[in-house]
Amino acid sequence: ATKIDLVNKSGAWYAYNGEKIGQGRENAKSYLAAHPEIMEEIEEKVRAHYGIGAEGQEAEEPAPEYDDSDVVRVFIVLEDEPVIDTGVDTTDLPSDEDAMELMSDLKGAQAAMAKKISKEALDGAALDIRYHFTILSNALSANVAYGDIEKIKEVKGVSDVLVVPQYEIMDTGETAEPQMATAGPMVGSTSVWANGYTGAGQRIAVIDTGIDYRNPVFLDENGNSRILAIWDQTVQTGIPPEGFKYGSEYRREDINLALRSEDPYSIVPSRDENGHGSILAGVAAGSVVRQGNPYIGAAPGADIVVVKLKECKQYLRSFYLVPEGVPAYQENDIMLGIKYAESFVQLFERPVVICLGLGTNQGDHAGSSALSRYLSSLAVRRSRAAIVCGGNEGNASHHYHGMLSSQTPEGTARDVEIRVSEGCIGFWLELWGALPDAFNLSIRTPGGENIPELRLGLQQSVTYSFIYEKSRVTIDSALVEENSGEELILVRIQDPTPGIWTFHVSASGSLYNGNFHMWLPITEFLSTPVYFLNPDPDMTLTEPSMAPEVLSVSTYNAENNSFYAESGRGFGRTGQIRPDLSAPGVNISTIDGRRTGSSMAAAITAGAVAQFFQWAVIEGNNRLAESREIRSYFIRGAVRTQGLNYPNREWGYGRLNLEETFSGYDYMISCRA
Repeated sequence: ATKIDLVNKSGAWYAYNGEKIGQGRENAKSYLAAHPEIMEEIEEKVRAHYGIGAEGQEAEEPAPEYDDSDVVRVFIVLEDEPVIDTGVDTTDLPSDEDAMELMSDLKGAQAAMAKKISKEALDGAALDIRYHFTILSNALSANVAYGDIEKIKEVKGVSDVLVVPQYEIMDTGETAEPQMATAGPMVGSTSVWANGYTGAGQRIAVIDTGIDYRNPVFLDENGNSRILAIWDQTVQTGIPPEGFKYGSEYRREDINLALRSEDPYSIVPSRDENGHGSILAGVAAGSVVRQGNPYIGAAPGADIVVVKLKECKQYLRSFYLVPEGVPAYQENDIMLGIKYAESFVQLFERPVVICLGLGTNQGDHAGSSALSRYLSSLAVRRSRAAIVCGGNEGNASHHYHGMLSSQTPEGTARDVEIRVSEGCIGFWLELWGALPDAFNLSIRTPGGENIPELRLGLQQSVTYSFIYEKSRVTIDSALVEENSGEELILVRIQDPTPGIWTFHVSASGSLYNGNFHMWLPITEFLSTPVYFLNPDPDMTLTEPSMAPEVLSVSTYNAENNSFYAESGRGFGRTGQIRPDLSAPGVNISTIDGRRTGSSMAAAITAGAVAQFFQWAVIEGNNRLAESREIRSYFIRGAVRTQGLNYPNREWGYGRLNLEETFSGYDYMISCRA
């Protein structure tokens, strides 16, 4: 229904006929289950759109997706077996002379096949080859006219021709069947696979909602698991990892035993009910899947480490007014998950790439939180890298930047207006100042009731109720916030009256720079829309992407190289250059259909880092590599658009491109035709 715009998706919200039916997929499904007449109406419209009759009736043939003259990217699968099917160990491919000779022979055969296709199917026109694949598959990636596909299939020696759909323009949030080469060509990952850089020997750690360990994309060619270990913080029936006091750990041998059991969950009961963690792991490191719809992740040779985070305690959900059914996690559990992932590092032999697809608007947006500091301390250590997504808050109107001035009387104060929708259970608001300034705050409700100007002490809290409105406002103040040393005013409003709330911010004493920033919660943490009427789209990267030493990425659409409007933007509140790079994150093929968001960009980047680590550490080109050095390599290889200044708030230092990163150091053997 979302695919044909019957049901619309905005952020986490689903709507039908202009009416919201739920925040998140599960809540929307619950609504439809409780309203079967609406569900039946949607189903009838979907059937009508696709020409599908009632149950038992034959469906009409769907209309073709392309005109014959449309140029599409295809994956031409050839009949001869690829290198991996010959029994070659790909973990040390560049030093295996027989394997390299086999790759060279396959490339020669592919060149001959390209000429044959040109002669027999394209009337002598040259086949526009983009990439050669020899290791994981024997195939050519090429641009062809859609009408020539059937003729190419008829050429002897061609096994199949598959349209690669990441080059189609599709609506954000649309789902489709997963396909080959998840974003690989977009960032140059596929062009280095043919040289053996598949992430072999690396460990990618996904700290998220868990993993569907039974999915074929997490198995090797023999049906064994590529998952080194799962720490499920939510399961308390097993043995915790050594040095940890809760959750259950399942190692590869446990997972393999479960895979061969008739009741796998009796052995490894860990599941990914949400699906987000499985999607990230698949995009970053999914195996080659040839049956059904072909699929591959960015680093299909890497091992996988998984931490399934337990959700935060109920009192925290209540305090921060997180809606029911929305996943939320505690900082300390995430930090312990990172510590667990780091335990799999074998210095100078087996690096670990940590992928974080989580974010929050809480914090000073300058990298001072405990989680940011912990990530930074890890990222400067050898054989480690941390990749953090920049969030999807760029277009959410959840950030306000104000500037007070003592030059004029009216410049010493500012009214900040926030629109609160009907049905909001509550929200919080953070106001951050900058040394040495201090600020006062007063509040006016939509009904005209007022909280007088406050100048709270070093560490003080006050709560207000109203005569004519049921709203309850709590204001907490920290003149010296413990992590950043800056002033923080936290406002928490329960049962807010719908309408426009006005926050009057004024200087307390002399002004020196006058800057202040205000942030509302991320979209998922609001029960209904709440937003600033005069927002600032900059400084909307979520924490912990401001951590000083991590690789922070924003999101762009690789179909047309346009910046994704929802993507978080830099810089940091105190001038930090963030993001570092931008990576594809729009309409990305995953194991659960098309997905869009900053976590997709982080997963693709994590896979690229694993490929680079293989070259740097496993092959001995730079055994001392860590996050900072990889960041510098990737920045030098980034693609920059002429006419733009770099670094900038949207793109950082440019678009991620692994091929250019290698090429810039003359270590890349070109795989292009």
